[in-house]
Amino acid sequence: MRVELYVEEYFYELSPTTSVKIGDTYARIPAETWKNWFNRWLEILHPHIPPASSYEIGLRLTDDSQIQELNAQYRQQNKPTDVLAFAALEVDFPQSKEMLASVPLYLGDIIVSVDTAHLQAQQQEHSLPTELAWLAAHGLLHLLGWDHPDEESLGRMLEQQVRLLNAIGIAIDMG
Repeated sequence: MRVELYVEEYFYELSPTTSVKIGDTYARIPAETWKNWFNRWLEILHPHIPPASSYEIGLRLTDDSQIQELNAQYRQQNKPTDVLAFAALEVDFPQSKEMLASVPLYLGDIIVSVDTAHLQAQQQEHSLPTELAWLAAHGLLHLLGWDHPDEESLGRMLEQQVRLLNAIGIAIDMG
């Protein structure tokens, strides 16, 4: 099993005046690292996903203003948020075995605000890469149909995120 991950680092293309000055506190996560993480996570989540020879996911790292636009447009909430997930599997459409064997199964797109992640990392007292991994894992679970309409389901989802981060060597304290 493999994942085709398309990482768009929009955040780093912005002029420095439009985004927070995060300076030396951020070690950029290489695309190869993201790909390794998503491969590992999909291996762990394999029982919960439709079988395919490969999967395709889009990951966009952006800023608060862009994620606020998307949040307003798609969720009618005109404010920045940390992560948005646009799942492609929500619609039931027939997929032949031949098709799944030949083309990657598109799971959807995850959009993360580096601005909000930076703030949350400071509040949680962990590194920005840890927070970005946490949010990406959360987004991936949403792509696979996980949701948290109540405290109980949120608890299960957060436990799964801790498992995913532990699997890539990131210990996270939920206390």
